[in-house]
Amino acid sequence: MKFLFSYFSAGPIAKALDLGADIVVTGRCVDSALVLGPLLHTFKWKHDDYDKLAAGSLAGHLVECGAQVTGGIFTDWHKVPDWDNIGFPVVECSDNGDFFVCKPPKTGGLVNRFTVAEQMLYEIGNPSCYMLPDVNCDFTDVKLQELQGHDGGAVLVFGARGHPHSNNYKVSATYADGFRTTAVAPVAGPKAAAKARKTVDAILKRCRRIFKSLKLEDFSKVETTILGTEEMYGSLARKEFEESREVVLWLAVHHQQKKALQLFAKEIAPAGTGMAPGLTNIVGGRPNVSPILKLFSFLYAMDNLKVDIHINGEFAVSYDQQQALPATDHVEGMQYPAMQVPVGGSNTYRLEQLAYTRSGDKGNSSNIGVIARNPAYLPYIQQSLTQEAVAQYFSHLFEESPNTNDRVTRFDVPGIHAFNFFLKNCLGGGGIASLRPDPQGKALGQMLLDFPVKNMPDLSTLD
Repeated sequence: MKFLFSYFSAGPIAKALDLGADIVVTGRCVDSALVLGPLLHTFKWKHDDYDKLAAGSLAGHLVECGAQVTGGIFTDWHKVPDWDNIGFPVVECSDNGDFFVCKPPKTGGLVNRFTVAEQMLYEIGNPSCYMLPDVNCDFTDVKLQELQGHDGGAVLVFGARGHPHSNNYKVSATYADGFRTTAVAPVAGPKAAAKARKTVDAILKRCRRIFKSLKLEDFSKVETTILGTEEMYGSLARKEFEESREVVLWLAVHHQQKKALQLFAKEIAPAGTGMAPGLTNIVGGRPNVSPILKLFSFLYAMDNLKVDIHINGEFAVSYDQQQALPATDHVEGMQYPAMQVPVGGSNTYRLEQLAYTRSGDKGNSSNIGVIARNPAYLPYIQQSLTQEAVAQYFSHLFEESPNTNDRVTRFDVPGIHAFNFFLKNCLGGGGIASLRPDPQGKALGQMLLDFPVKNMPDLSTLD
């Protein structure tokens, strides 16, 4: 084991502020605690004011990734001005839990209902039971209202609901699992993809011959992607890109012994002189070898951990997390009633024409939020974008799921006319344990924008 940490709550931060601290330096805590802690201190919310705790946690969740709520990585990126001067978010909160999101005047970026909605669904899993050590949050009926008169936009956020939290902390541990390295090289000219693949085969064959002579084991895992041919799309890749005249070779390998990958790194450069023409350079030079740290997370009883607070270097007090009785680990949030498609048609639209998306990771799993551009589009999205359809669309990503019906879960989020999809074990290990070009699922929402929604009427008839 390399390290072990618990995600603490906002309570210790609030307590330190209550004791007179001007600046609080904390160990690992949930991201939302950095906002909820000062709110607890300022408004004196009680530990069982669950709706307010959920609202404060949502405020923290929305701003925890900085400019992601002010137009960063927004689906309609082309409508966001001045990335070079993008404004970071500001939340102004009321005692009743309502708050609005804005940004400093005369800064770049954009704040509207959809930039906020995208970030609200970012990496939360089940939106009716987003589990935090302070409160279990239900965001399914949250409402977003755009406010006028703010430079760059402002959005009022209200309707979060809270329930008693679990009496456990989330604990994450990492452990060593060998080593990894990645070679990245542009290849140009006719049949660039074929040349890249033959280069990969030759490098691996040469390395395996060396390994055998030195009595080293084979690679634990090899991940090859020819970027520019749409290999990341699996069977959905467009065939014409196979003939691209410029591609990028991505070759990542895993081995239990560092020595083996140091040998591999030395065998990349010869490809530039002894293999395919058109390999222009090795990006970053000879690949570096780094350890692989795998993540293991579990729940641990709050009673078993003590939080000590020090003021100016002196012990002040120990903080005891308030127990929630009864704990509610599973909550049924708002759900859509049975929706009937009001009228059919012969039109097919890409999902991007109907919705916004945003994706991210939860360990080895991915979260994709889908927000309808118009509530009238919801029945058509619901009918087409089923759990099974999303699982099939991304079928090439799942490695360890024997039950294909258990790969994807779809959650309803009626308050913002949205769905949230949770894709289990689809990231090749996730984070630094994954050898893939997209180890955190950041591109999956963008890839889903090409999903075809069929049998629709002309959109102008739905406005």
